Amino acid sequence: MDPKNLVHLFKKINQFDRHFGLSFTVDGPGLATYELIIADQHLSSPGVAHGAVVAAMMDAQLGITALSLAVIDHQLCSTVELKTNFLQPAKLGDHLIGIGEVDFKGKSLIVVSAKIQHKTSGELIARGMGTFNLYPMTKKELSIGGMNL
Repeated sequence: MDPKNLVHLFKKINQFDRHFGLSFTVDGPGLATYELIIADQHLSSPGVAHGAVVAAMMDAQLGITALSLAVIDHQLCSTVELKTNFLQPAKLGDHLIGIGEVDFKGKSLIVVSAKIQHKTSGELIARGMGTFNLYPMTKKELSIGGMNL
């Protein structure tokens, strides 16, 4: 599967992104970005987003970066480990962008690092790292809109 087919399929099945207001693009294998505008439903105190929102965005960013490379080899991936460093709060109205990069890809593991920052100023909100288990697509039976994994 190529990354463009991945985007089409993942956007159909991923209810979590729609629920949180997250959107992503994949520009190629291992090249993906996530975006989120902090809204009222993301707040835990007046004007400040709950850390779980940033952590969820980080997990999504790390995962789609890993997955966009894994699918090239007809593999899927699942999170084994996730670490997020919160550097400053995300605030109501902030337009955040996540950018990930693959640090290592082996036979059974892929390691990705990412950052979440203000889209316009580039100020860092969080940095993170994740490890993902790779497994063959044939282990997962999925059929969505005529596309089979």
